[in-house]
Amino acid sequence: MGLTRTDGPLSPYAPATVNYALDGPPHRLLLHPFARRVRAEFAGRTVLDTRGGFLLHESNLLPVLYVPEADLDHDALVASGHTTHCPFKGDATYRSLRVGDRTAENAVWTYPEPVARAPWLRGLAALYWNAADAWYDEDEQVFAHLTDPYTRVDVRPTRRHVVVTHVATDGLRTVLAESRAPWVLSETGLPNRWYLPPADVAVPTTAGELRTRCPYKGEAHYEHAELPGGTRLADVFWHYPDPLPESARIAGLRATAGGSRDDGSRIELTVDGEPG
Repeated sequence: MGLTRTDGPLSPYAPATVNYALDGPPHRLLLHPFARRVRAEFAGRTVLDTRGGFLLHESNLLPVLYVPEADLDHDALVASGHTTHCPFKGDATYRSLRVGDRTAENAVWTYPEPVARAPWLRGLAALYWNAADAWYDEDEQVFAHLTDPYTRVDVRPTRRHVVVTHVATDGLRTVLAESRAPWVLSETGLPNRWYLPPADVAVPTTAGELRTRCPYKGEAHYEHAELPGGTRLADVFWHYPDPLPESARIAGLRATAGGSRDDGSRIELTVDGEPG
């Protein structure tokens, strides 16, 4: 979640249960130092290397790393005619990355003349995360985005009763998993996720190819659920075979999310009989 998204204190949807009022625009910006070395590589070359970066927290967006211009490899930058306008930051100009025969178009942006309320953006630039081949926080490669210092993950054992049920379009109900010894993962600003021992999955599963990455948990592997009659629920469970240290307790446990599926069926997840 961080400060500026969902119900964070600087979000447009901040909770009413506070004893203070914030004057200012509903779309908010907050810039603060990110006190670690960050590097980005493109085509085998370090194109960003900073010890003086900043995270920009902006309403409804993930934090973005901005760095002093001097911390970019200017020999790899090519001027671009592309521009965009942000009413909260100003007019952005862009440069492309070019190393050898590889080019990432409009990969770097900056605000040469930021709006009056954001003068601290002058002299800083940002690089699209997906434009780089690899990012490093100190000497550890990181994925998806930099971790937000205002986000945390807690994993706790519990005796809550978790039931996962598939409801087909014809109303047929199949219990996919049931546990009285799950683990609850609480990530700032997101719904609780319930991680179950593999033995509590009630249907056969097969490994899928889908992988996703989380900077707080690691790389998730997905599994299909094989139902009686030959129905396959693709990528319905996920697990982290080798989670990051802060999420080590979920290693090997299975999780899923409730909601509708593309075929019109749905997954129901209940915790102590209530929607989870």
